[in-house]
Amino acid sequence: MLEDRTLAGPSPAPWPVAYPQGYAVVDVETTGLARDDRIISAAVYRLDARGEVEDHWYTLVNPERDPGPVWIHGLTSDVLEGAPLFTDIAEEFAVRLADRVLVAHNAVFDWQMIAREYARAQREAPVRQRLCTIALSKELRLPLPNHKLESLAAHFGVVQQRAHHALDDARVLAEAFRPSLRAAAAGGVRLPLLECRPLTEWSDRPVPRQQSGGYSGYGGYGAGSWRPSRKRPACPHPNPGRYEPGKRLKQGMRVAFSGDTSTDRELLEDRATEAGLHVATSLSRLTSLLVTNDPDSGTSKTAKARQYGTPVVDEAAFGQLLGDVEPADGA
Repeated sequence: MLEDRTLAGPSPAPWPVAYPQGYAVVDVETTGLARDDRIISAAVYRLDARGEVEDHWYTLVNPERDPGPVWIHGLTSDVLEGAPLFTDIAEEFAVRLADRVLVAHNAVFDWQMIAREYARAQREAPVRQRLCTIALSKELRLPLPNHKLESLAAHFGVVQQRAHHALDDARVLAEAFRPSLRAAAAGGVRLPLLECRPLTEWSDRPVPRQQSGGYSGYGGYGAGSWRPSRKRPACPHPNPGRYEPGKRLKQGMRVAFSGDTSTDRELLEDRATEAGLHVATSLSRLTSLLVTNDPDSGTSKTAKARQYGTPVVDEAAFGQLLGDVEPADGA
């Protein structure tokens, strides 16, 4: 029978050829939110090019330290005591991530935690691109009240069963990502993919066991907690002004960092401090230079750098500049 084309609906739009060929939807639960915190559980849902689930995987991880906010993730020291170390699961985790785009809700956090664990294990995570579902929901202009995972799930009718459990969070995200991906493909939306730079250097500071006091919040610590405070000494040199491309850095210049770096951020900041530069945590009109590997990321720092005309260099160029910093006047 011949098809009656007058009654047939429009043919579906072709799938964008530039879209990735596979995704790894990831969720990790951690001991906290800082650079010294550790992964205590991880889950991966592998999806094909169109977002269909291929398989899933989940593991506990012994962080070899206090598990942090148990009231959030529910994983006690007793539960984690017999779990494998990250080095024990690193290979299987890598197999799940390899040749896929890492997808997560607030993906920069999950990626940084994963990259740090692999750096500690003297390995590299096999991830080259990530996709944040918060960024994708903004691209799709979804009418969400906020950017919480539960709001994204509710928008697509996905029922969340165990919040802050890595396996269920990954399942929920995978189910919400599939219709998001299809909507993006149908609308010809460019996926907000960002580069992932594996850490090439890592230095751990010893983290004492918790004594008393505990957490005052997820990632915030109250009196008596085991996390040592770290405050950089004030830069002894006056700010000589903006960095001029093609010239040397000068002691006292204010340097800000944004985005992923292949060397651990704090190591870069330590080197900048040792060279006599002022490491700034925010960007203002007084900032001499912004260091970022992704100047088009749209972060608040890159946006302000464009607004103020602040010079921008990538990590490699900054590393070369650090090798020949001009002394401050009178130094």
